[in-house]
Amino acid sequence: MRINLASVFVDDQDKALRFYTEVLGFVKKADVPVGEYRWLTVVSPEQPDGTELMLEPDAHPAAKAYTSALVQDGIPATSFAVDDVRVEVERLRGLGVRFTQEPTDMGPVVIAVLDDTCGNLIQIAEYTGGAPA
Repeated sequence: MRINLASVFVDDQDKALRFYTEVLGFVKKADVPVGEYRWLTVVSPEQPDGTELMLEPDAHPAAKAYTSALVQDGIPATSFAVDDVRVEVERLRGLGVRFTQEPTDMGPVVIAVLDDTCGNLIQIAEYTGGAPA
């Protein structure tokens, strides 16, 4: 068994696609109209056949409540791996990204948390060694 799809709820699919591709650097994988919304996924350019991230509309009231509660409590909706958190924070900051948590050493990982402008907090993480997280 493998994970082939994960999702984040977004408040605007077009805005999310721009942020996740133009800012974070993912590439669009699928963009299929489904009623008033789209089956819209992105992937890492390093793993084009890897796990897809669905940019799912937050149209359902439960999705809005869920994402709002996570943001209010400072909990990331998901986490992305990077080679160097500090370098990535500086790159993203240069593109106007706002961070809610600065790079923080957490034993075998360094993490930071950003606002994706679409209703989510996203963690980026760098595995630095030691015991697995």
